[in-house]
Amino acid sequence: MPEVKRFSKNGTILKTRSHTDPKAGEKLLRDFFTRDVLMVAPDLIGKILVIKSSNNISERFMITETEAYRGEEDEACHACRRRTRRTDVMYHEGGKIYVYFVYGMYWMLNFVAGTKDDPQAVLIRAIEGFKGPGKLTKALGIDRSYYGEDLTTSKRIWVEDTGIKPVIKTGPRIGINYAGDIWKNKPWRYILCPQTP
Repeated sequence: MPEVKRFSKNGTILKTRSHTDPKAGEKLLRDFFTRDVLMVAPDLIGKILVIKSSNNISERFMITETEAYRGEEDEACHACRRRTRRTDVMYHEGGKIYVYFVYGMYWMLNFVAGTKDDPQAVLIRAIEGFKGPGKLTKALGIDRSYYGEDLTTSKRIWVEDTGIKPVIKTGPRIGINYAGDIWKNKPWRYILCPQTP
């Protein structure tokens, strides 16, 4: 796999490697993202996140873990506090990017799902080579500038389908104890199962 050098804001070299199969797949279109988040989140497992580096090289990484956040009724979803300046993009049609800053150091990458005015989003928790939502955004250079970007039309970030049919397991979402037992125990985290020989 080709190694690509990226630099953090303080000049530290961040090493990333492209997905093992560099061939291009079929770009996901609007209708993929405008479905219910409980369909979109598991269907993103095995898809390829494509991001263009500063030297215009397309890097590809398989999505290996996601979490679903489903509307104003979901106490773990940011939209449970209704529409705000930060969550505005979640009320758009599916296919947009929602990013937010946590712990004063990490950006979280989310893909908006569902139809307009029905706020849902998928948190990208892990990609091939990077486990953890903060680690992957730091490695890929995701920041505030991606907020509201359209995955179906963007020239620097999108998602492809290469026909991979993964085996997926589910589990509870991470770090949402504040949401209460009902919501923290929803099996809305989706993880790629390792391939067996």
